[in-house]
Amino acid sequence: MDAEDPLYILYTSGTTGKPKGVVHVHGGYMVGTHYHFKNFWDVKDKDVFWCMSDIGWVVGHSYIVYAPLVAGATTVFREGAPDYPHNAIFYEIIEKYGVNVIFTAPTAVRMLMRYGEEPAKQYNLRSLRFLTCAGEPLNPEALRWAYEHICGSGEWAHIVDNWWQTETGGPCLGTMATMETRPGRVGKPLPGALMDIVDREGQPIEEPDKGGLLVIRRPFPHFSRTVWGDPDRYNDTWNQVPGVYLTGDVALRDADGYYMVVGRADDVLNVAGHRIGSAEVESALVSHPSVAEAAVIGKPDELRGEVIKGFVTLRMGNDPSDLMIDTLRNHVRTVLGPIAVPAEIEFTPTLPKTRSGKIMRRLLKAQELGLDPGDITTLEE
Repeated sequence: MDAEDPLYILYTSGTTGKPKGVVHVHGGYMVGTHYHFKNFWDVKDKDVFWCMSDIGWVVGHSYIVYAPLVAGATTVFREGAPDYPHNAIFYEIIEKYGVNVIFTAPTAVRMLMRYGEEPAKQYNLRSLRFLTCAGEPLNPEALRWAYEHICGSGEWAHIVDNWWQTETGGPCLGTMATMETRPGRVGKPLPGALMDIVDREGQPIEEPDKGGLLVIRRPFPHFSRTVWGDPDRYNDTWNQVPGVYLTGDVALRDADGYYMVVGRADDVLNVAGHRIGSAEVESALVSHPSVAEAAVIGKPDELRGEVIKGFVTLRMGNDPSDLMIDTLRNHVRTVLGPIAVPAEIEFTPTLPKTRSGKIMRRLLKAQELGLDPGDITTLEE
């Protein structure tokens, strides 16, 4: 078996259109996933590791299957939602198996938030050392809640945020345990990942907190090698902005080098000439204590080009009402300003997500506008 022989093909990006078969190879992929498993998450020989991902997602491949096996680590396998068969099963598993490191998604944290902090108080969570999140931006409210109620306000555990993609095989940006955690900031480039932010002409953006396109300047051992059956599609990601890999995400970087990934470039709203990230509005909505989850889309508007519509899932004990709509709109106005206030808010018990936990805004928009939803093979059951 050659190091460059294909290891697996993982189809992804069903959220934006035709899925692509990302190819990872034996040698480099194993090197990268094992490196981050041992050095970024600091999984030790006697630790118990629990990755809550769907095994069919890249996180499941990398950190349920391959990295734990290569490292010889003890790992928890579980099928089912984080609140089934009861809303404290997440905490019960931590106590029962003495889990030390958890890899989950912000969606799961927000799900736990819906049930409040009482379930967490019923169990001993002190075995936990790291709670790591990826898959979508970890909004500040979810981070603070998890830090206080799952991590004991830092007494026994730290939150490790990170960003990566199916194509990268492992994390590229992250907040290592030795770094300060900054709400809303995913962290800094990890070893081997030469990250940057550029404009549409490929020029680096040096100004702090100015948004641009998130790019990778050179590949690393665990980077994907091609798109199965469509090498031109793979090459395009390295040629849309000459000389760099275009991730498709919009990000900004503060004066200390911490990155904030705002969201997908195609998730940027344009309201009356103002460009607003979907994730910014969603984070503002979720920062209200009554909200568990939120997604926003842009709707065509003759006057303003686009207006914002929000889809909101409330925490238990809160009921949909016109008063709640007004409360949430005023909350967004306070947090972000009047330009970001949703013109409409619709309450929903759940939001459509991929198996990786990413909200499928495209599906919400298609339903709202009566459009073809496109490929839905990645929609969770």
